[in-house]
Amino acid sequence: QLVESGGGLVQAGGSLRLSCAGSGRTFATYTMGWFRQAPGKEREFVAGISSRAVTTAYTNSVKGRFTITKDNAKNTVYLQMNSLKPEDTAVYYCAAADTGRLGWVPRSLNEFADWGQGTQVTVSS
Repeated sequence: QLVESGGGLVQAGGSLRLSCAGSGRTFATYTMGWFRQAPGKEREFVAGISSRAVTTAYTNSVKGRFTITKDNAKNTVYLQMNSLKPEDTAVYYCAAADTGRLGWVPRSLNEFADWGQGTQVTVSS
């Protein structure tokens, strides 16, 4: 089970930190990802981190603004979002993938088997 928290309403240029707590799994063996879905749009990859937090990946639109981290001791993955823009407005989901490949971060939704319920992020202009 994955549970996201930390969403909310923020002005453009502001920051939020999303958290995703996992339970019932060996967290350290899973690659974790953050995805988002805006109204009327498909769900898209935002950021991912490999199981041992060696490799990270970001979609181009968030590079330099968002940072994904993973605390295996706390079974939690974070997404620090800075310099937020109105186009970042979406429901953000965390997801877990058991890729079996060290250091690899997939970007496809199909690679992630477990999903949280989502948390709303709204950025006002």
